[in-house]
Amino acid sequence: MIEDSLAKKARKQLYKAAREIKLDSDLLKILEHPMRVLRVSVPIKLDNGKTKVFTGFRCQYNNSKGPTKGGVRYHPDVTEEEMVALAAWMTWKCALLDLPYGGAKGGVICDPKKLSESELERMTRRYTSEIMPILGPHIDIPAPDVYTTSRTMAWIMDTFSMMKGYTEPSIVTGKPEILGGSKGRKEATGKGVAIITREFFKAQKKSLKGTRIAIQGFGNVGGHAAHFLSQMGAKIVAVSDVSGALIRQDGLDVPGLIECVEKHACVIKHPGKQIDREEVLYQDVDILIPAALENQIHQKNAHKIKAKLIVEGANGPTTPEADEILEKNKISVIPDILANAGGVVVSHLEWVQALSGLFWEEDQVNAELERKMVKSFAEVWKRNKTKNITLRCAAYIVAIERIAEVYRYRGLFP
Repeated sequence: MIEDSLAKKARKQLYKAAREIKLDSDLLKILEHPMRVLRVSVPIKLDNGKTKVFTGFRCQYNNSKGPTKGGVRYHPDVTEEEMVALAAWMTWKCALLDLPYGGAKGGVICDPKKLSESELERMTRRYTSEIMPILGPHIDIPAPDVYTTSRTMAWIMDTFSMMKGYTEPSIVTGKPEILGGSKGRKEATGKGVAIITREFFKAQKKSLKGTRIAIQGFGNVGGHAAHFLSQMGAKIVAVSDVSGALIRQDGLDVPGLIECVEKHACVIKHPGKQIDREEVLYQDVDILIPAALENQIHQKNAHKIKAKLIVEGANGPTTPEADEILEKNKISVIPDILANAGGVVVSHLEWVQALSGLFWEEDQVNAELERKMVKSFAEVWKRNKTKNITLRCAAYIVAIERIAEVYRYRGLFP
């Protein structure tokens, strides 16, 4: 069987949860379609004086709970259907965490590694100007994603502010602290992954101490997840990034590895046995954390997974076809919309701080992140046990029921 496109996969996950709760068919018709998708041309002058035209997108999937929220990625493989799928997942994620947001996603088709910093800045500013009609702190709020950073967010904020004629720090999240960014935002997604993993073990009355973990994608999310999980007593035995993969059965030196990546931007400069990148997925470990891109665990390789638990640090790393194989093999999957939601939780806190002009200390941010993640896990775990369904289906049900309740009160305009 040929696996479907990313947007179709996102809809399959929605349909499964909708059937489980017998969701009203009219509401399902609304939820299976994105509210708005904008495609823009992004022409810029390159450093050599020539003009190049990039293509960008911004999808706002649903705004019934509030302004849309979601990252902007720069990658050669960005597509419109990918933006729709990611914006849908962001919608369910925000609802699951009970945040006053809908979901969005944006991106530009480019290879950021082949662009200079000045070219990236011009591209970011032009992209921002092109999607300006649908941006705003109460309309749509971008954030960092694949190959975008706090600096990228600073450029978006400045461009928006200059075009509006006043400084608007609440237009983006994930920006530098000096511009109104929140303490704890950079590590929030990885920290959330660690919290959710800990809560899963706690719910089963088990300890994380001594558990063996493999992490695919040792970037911001994977690196911070490794840091916090190792502090909890887990062993990180295998990691990978675009440069390659390392394994050490008695545990890698996580602080040294993080320092190496910060210095060299790759894991293979660190001591350890090198293996093929894909082999990280198939290690005989307790926990596998896919924290790279979508579709990493699919119909053709899911049977090779030996980990007993998968914690999705990336968005959409597991296809619906793979989910069926993993469920059959009694491998638990903590879904992306729960596992990696720490980033949007702290993004919400950053937005609130920027709107109010009152800024929190890091311990206050971390306490609220902990509270939100623990509460959401408990809700999903309870639904998982009472209905005897997968954690993914349970998470979707909690999210969809929240959105359905909003529609019951708001109705349908006109």
